[in-house]
Amino acid sequence: MRLWLLVLSFIFIACRDTAKVDLIIFNATIYTVDSTFSKAEAIAVRDGKIEDIGSSQEITGKYYADTKVNAEGKFIYPGFIDAHAHFYRYGLGLSTANLVETSSWDDITSKLESFASDNTEGWLIGRGWDQNKWEEKEFPSKEKLDQLFPNRPVLLTRVDGHAAIANQKALDEAGIRAGMRVTGGEIEVKNGKLTGILVDNAIRLVSSKIPAPTITQVKKSLDAAQKNCFAVGLTTVDDCGINYKEMLLMDSFQKSGELKMRIYAMLSDAKENYDFLFDKGKIKTDLMNVRSFKVYADGALGSRGACLLEPYNDRSNWKGFLLSDASHFDSVANILNAKDFQMCTHAIGDSGNRVILNIYAKYLQGTNDKRWRIEHAQVVNENDFAIFGTYNIIPSVQPTHATSDMYWAGDRLGKEREKGAYAFRWLTEQNGWIPLGTDFPVEDISPFKTFLASVFRQDAKGYPAKGYQMENALSRDQAIKGMTIWAAKSNFEEHEKGSLEKGKFADFIILDRDLMTVKAEEVLSTTVLATYLGGERVYGK
Repeated sequence: MRLWLLVLSFIFIACRDTAKVDLIIFNATIYTVDSTFSKAEAIAVRDGKIEDIGSSQEITGKYYADTKVNAEGKFIYPGFIDAHAHFYRYGLGLSTANLVETSSWDDITSKLESFASDNTEGWLIGRGWDQNKWEEKEFPSKEKLDQLFPNRPVLLTRVDGHAAIANQKALDEAGIRAGMRVTGGEIEVKNGKLTGILVDNAIRLVSSKIPAPTITQVKKSLDAAQKNCFAVGLTTVDDCGINYKEMLLMDSFQKSGELKMRIYAMLSDAKENYDFLFDKGKIKTDLMNVRSFKVYADGALGSRGACLLEPYNDRSNWKGFLLSDASHFDSVANILNAKDFQMCTHAIGDSGNRVILNIYAKYLQGTNDKRWRIEHAQVVNENDFAIFGTYNIIPSVQPTHATSDMYWAGDRLGKEREKGAYAFRWLTEQNGWIPLGTDFPVEDISPFKTFLASVFRQDAKGYPAKGYQMENALSRDQAIKGMTIWAAKSNFEEHEKGSLEKGKFADFIILDRDLMTVKAEEVLSTTVLATYLGGERVYGK
């Protein structure tokens, strides 16, 4: 009896001197990404948030937990935040034909035949082709699709989502005929006949005819998407340009516990979305944040839909086009400014960027904290960079666009104009910070490719050896901030995530290598050992 009293007394004294938490991770190299980019060794988590952070001796001395993890010197960073992605579309795309890295039109049709043999009913949908990677760098034509699939509608979207090819069956379903015009888009015709190529707004004429997936299919797709995200260290994604009904569906999956990914949802530029959110007001939970709208100024550079100030270097007398009249963007800016919602506008070409910058400036009127964003800010005229800083306009960029486009961007723009493209450092200097994303599934989902393209300006092949336009490379800490705290700031979430500090969500990742010291050739070999969201391990090797 005396022995048991001694044991109980010891436990009482121990518990009195230490506090109970849910999780302790110690013996780690932790980059907090706080205001001083400080380092720590251990972290304590309680109720999904960071209770404390410090040295291993300090944390293990102050706290005890049923779950303790010895990180064995591995490297902990805040969970990555993709500031520009298409999570919902990416999930649905996982069940369609994957045409990424196809080497020719014949390669595509071969893959599609194989896909069709396993998917025997309904529309044939695929995405990811890029004619710029083929030997013949021209848009294909639909004749082979008509021959192979005369009775099944086919729609194959280019990697950037701004061009697609449809077969005759799909064109017939949409009622498309040669000579039709569409605002903010192009229906390609050669020798009086449809080629099947649709650019920007013309794609919707066909895609709107595709039957909507069932709720079960969506749930399965989003589960696969979040698993892929957690595996590469993503804990928050900005889903750019979705319908409010899609947002509500994801919100319901989050509330039921089936979807754990944190989402910053930008509703697309459509009346029904404005009506919904203006009536509802901003939506904020721990997992869902809705306070912004995604607007499209122009198309993509690869499909020559980006709106340029001067003609394309490789297509004389063609400058691309705006997807809507400038008056539309002005009216959207006017009402979003009045109602205090964030405006996030896709702008690729230097003309598209100039139009939106000037409209933003009209309503922002100098220093402000509205954090209106230009998504991509891909080609900016040298005279327009300062507008970002003067009006606190946030350039939201995707570094892998630079390393994907560098093979042909000079052909489109000419060498002099190319200098103002993918200018991440110059853009960062305007406000002192910049959010980074991937635009997946347009680009690969990997944040490590974002880091490689930001710091070393190289693609996955290590090309070019000395980097692409290195005058616009970011430093290592800028790249990390761009994928964490600066991305959180672009979403008005810097007080709850993006760095590892007391009171913030316990969203963090454990890596086998240190991104602050790793060599360029080893960046893509970095492995996520574990991903924690709200202190819960949602992925682990």
